[in-house]
Amino acid sequence: MKRLFFAMASLCAIACPAFADDPKPATPDTGRDLAAACAICHGTDGWSAGGRLPHLAGQPKEYLVKQMQDFRDGSRPATIMTQIAKGYTDEQYQLIAAFFASQKRR
Repeated sequence: MKRLFFAMASLCAIACPAFADDPKPATPDTGRDLAAACAICHGTDGWSAGGRLPHLAGQPKEYLVKQMQDFRDGSRPATIMTQIAKGYTDEQYQLIAAFFASQKRR
């Protein structure tokens, strides 16, 4: 029984980033790197192709963070963003939002 417990605990520690003891410290490029996942829908610089999805470039950082929190909490319904937002921490929201806020609007 103890072996099973330790095996499951080890697997969870590997599979669940929330259990990591020493998270990787943020660098100046961390926000950009995290925002790369947004590029397929919102463009690499936050300017979505075709304009069918919201442009993120130049939006206020606080606004972007609030939108991500609302997606995560379900107070802003969406199809995909609700699930995507659950994969980030509040600190990561801050980093991603800072990156998009620093991009120039077209």
